[in-house]
Amino acid sequence: MENTTSLKTFKHYIYFWIGQLFSLLGSSVISFVIIFWITIETGSAVILSVATVLTFLPIVIFSPIAGVLADRWNRKILIFVADFFQAITTFALIIVFFLRIPNIWLVIFFTSLRSVFQAFHMPAANAIIPLMVPKDKLSRINGINYLFTGLITTIGPVIGTTLYVFLTIDQTLWIDIITFLIAIIPLFLIKIPSIHKKTEKKEKRMFLKDFKIGLNVIKSIPGLLALLIFANMVNFFIMPYNTLITYYVAIFHLGSATQLAIVMFFLQGSIFIGAVIVTIKKEWKRKIPIIVFGVSFEYIGIIIASLAPFGNFLIISIGSFIYAFMFPFVNTMIMTIFQTVIPPDKQGRVLSISVAIATAVSPIGMLISGPLAELLGIVFLFILSSILGIISIVIIWFFTSIRKLGDYQIPEQNQDNEDGRKKIEDNS
Repeated sequence: MENTTSLKTFKHYIYFWIGQLFSLLGSSVISFVIIFWITIETGSAVILSVATVLTFLPIVIFSPIAGVLADRWNRKILIFVADFFQAITTFALIIVFFLRIPNIWLVIFFTSLRSVFQAFHMPAANAIIPLMVPKDKLSRINGINYLFTGLITTIGPVIGTTLYVFLTIDQTLWIDIITFLIAIIPLFLIKIPSIHKKTEKKEKRMFLKDFKIGLNVIKSIPGLLALLIFANMVNFFIMPYNTLITYYVAIFHLGSATQLAIVMFFLQGSIFIGAVIVTIKKEWKRKIPIIVFGVSFEYIGIIIASLAPFGNFLIISIGSFIYAFMFPFVNTMIMTIFQTVIPPDKQGRVLSISVAIATAVSPIGMLISGPLAELLGIVFLFILSSILGIISIVIIWFFTSIRKLGDYQIPEQNQDNEDGRKKIEDNS
């Protein structure tokens, strides 16, 4: 595979990334506003769980498809189309609220539809990183990405709360349209390197074969599948807190929009601080131990927040801070591992399949969170899921091959041999 990264492509990626931060700001604001609106409107943990799973499920279903398309189609066009239709869906929501017909299930439908287009955006956006960013800058770029993502998602709820207080919800949603228009300007101006195909037959390769190749890449890397299973279990056991934190603050503790925004500010601010630390250090060696330790830290934070006395939003905020602090460390290590062991021409399909595997049980976790909270009590559910999560970490660490992954990288020579072997198979 030809190395297409250069100073020019790196600069172009920075321009693209800045535009995407504006788009993320719009998404952060409207996500907070819509979730808070659903929580207050229904006061139901079950409906909130259903809304969350219906919003998340399209990403699980469509990401593998989107990943294959990201490797076959023009990624620049794919990103634009996905962002455009996300904005169109938000505009439909604006009309729904403007006409005063905000049926809960209609809002959830459009929110889920928006996630479909987001599923096509993410693999394409992630797949261009190793094409435009030099390998020695990947860890730092991923850390910087989490740094600014944390900053944006920290101020998003604050902006959302302010707009929610002074504007109608349909007026608030316009921020997503405005940030979309800002984001597409650099996308039009930059050039994204294309993948050079070995043969014409590779262009016409069937979808299922592309998907199978992605699976084979995952299986061929020692410990990668174990890491994905580990991520799957983590996503399952943190899902009750992720899904019901709004309900926990606004309904269980009778918090206002401002108090919820403060809790979210601590949570997202923790991500920002963690990202600063990740960014300052140029290279991280012991990635797998960092991932395992970081996830353990997350469960401790959930337990602290769960034990907060009624109306004590400070302890909830501190627990949420501890819970989210290791997010940048864990996610940066995982993304860097993916980007260094997966060939660039297979990034789209492998990353999307990896996301699907890592989040496969997340919809189940979301769906059962609400009913279990009403059956067992939300505090007991948070503590129980955290304890089970810690137990799963111990089991996976000692009984899987996750420790073999480490800092493994596919040698360049092996990549060339593999490409040659696949070329022979394609020509046979």
